[in-house]
Amino acid sequence: MNLEIRHILTFRGVLNRFGYLCIGALCFLIKFLVDTLIADSFGRDWMITNYLIWPDKQSFFIYQLPPNERNFGFALLCAALPFIWIGVACTMARLRHAGMPLGMVLLFFIPMVNLLFILGLCGIPGRVAQNESDGANESNLTATARKTHKKIAGDSDLGAFVLSVVGSAGITTLLVFLSANLLQSYGFGLFVGAPFGLGWIASVLYGIPKRRTMGECVSVAFASLALCGMGLVGFAFEGLICLIMAFPIGGTLVLLGAVVGFAMQSRPWTQASTPALLLGLCAVLPCLMAAESAFQEEPKPREVKTSVVINASPELVWKYVIAFPPLPEPTEPFFRSGIAYPIQAEIHGQGVGAVRHCVFSTGPFVEPITVWDAPNQLAFSVTSQPEPMKELSPYHIHPPHLDHFLVSKKGRFVLEKMADGRTLLEGTTWYTNKMWPEFYWGLLADRIIGAIHHRVLDHVKNLSESNQP
Repeated sequence: MNLEIRHILTFRGVLNRFGYLCIGALCFLIKFLVDTLIADSFGRDWMITNYLIWPDKQSFFIYQLPPNERNFGFALLCAALPFIWIGVACTMARLRHAGMPLGMVLLFFIPMVNLLFILGLCGIPGRVAQNESDGANESNLTATARKTHKKIAGDSDLGAFVLSVVGSAGITTLLVFLSANLLQSYGFGLFVGAPFGLGWIASVLYGIPKRRTMGECVSVAFASLALCGMGLVGFAFEGLICLIMAFPIGGTLVLLGAVVGFAMQSRPWTQASTPALLLGLCAVLPCLMAAESAFQEEPKPREVKTSVVINASPELVWKYVIAFPPLPEPTEPFFRSGIAYPIQAEIHGQGVGAVRHCVFSTGPFVEPITVWDAPNQLAFSVTSQPEPMKELSPYHIHPPHLDHFLVSKKGRFVLEKMADGRTLLEGTTWYTNKMWPEFYWGLLADRIIGAIHHRVLDHVKNLSESNQP
């Protein structure tokens, strides 16, 4: 027994699925207890949901955090190191026992995807005798799946390809509709589980009649992704802009799902578990989406700050900050494709309590003034805002993410007089984003809001410099 443990911890052993599940559960309980004690020593609460957060700016810029935050992060990292060692060692041992490529251990390090990966390893049986590869010892479920597949697709590769594409795309389209339109949840189940499941389902369905190559599995997965995208647009569930924005993360996860599916369907000793895992995935994802919808929390505000130097006095710049005439039509491709952009600004009244209206291409932002310090600072809250975009679609659609998912909270303009008489104009927006993963969608939103800032600040700069006395 000691020899087996030593072989596993030195990356040379094998581990069956029951042992993998037991060790994983025990390590998780110990790690949760350790992390809870660490969090308590820093005066924090720690919950299981803390393990389900995608990396954010705090993860990638830990050295820029305050000392207490930085120390807390380093303490958690140090405590995690032995568990990472055990997790990687056990995962490699489980892959070796299942006869799967050891390189798949890299999926252990991909946040959220590793949950699906670990779940799959707990269900995949070990490599069995070769006589099971001819179907002599197939389970009733596996035999039924093969017969049903043959009855629908026949013996042709084209029939199997079409069945895999239509089946996986249909399942995924229904899952997207459930999460986005019914549950109004844009979380892990939608942006990770659905695309990963699409790639995996397409490749394993395609491999039921016979083994497929990696290229064939990837091809059928991306054909399914294309059909799913057309279905979402065709059934008026989503618009083209959002699908394009989601493609980098979705396409990557479809590829990962196809690779995992290829590894399973190309090994006869894992095919027996494929129908059960397929049914399990189709059952788990809707439950996960429903749980996310029920327990989703309000996101923390994000800050976007932009500045420009203007060759004019603060007094003149102030005039065009509080209100400005219409801007020229935008030239940026994402504005021309439907992303909302500012057109002009109007002010009603003066001082605190006045209301500023920043008119966008989709409607006005209503901005009551909270700080009026002419000509130094103008701050406002946002009580009403228009849609963030007009979706590219053959229909007039209004997906749920256009309401209450990207929300502007407040804004501020700061004017600073420089030594040479010029003005440093700085604009800041605080907003929340409920699209998950927050890190990915936050980067896109930061980029768009930054472009909106530049459009306004450059317009104020041109007006101020061209209208000097």
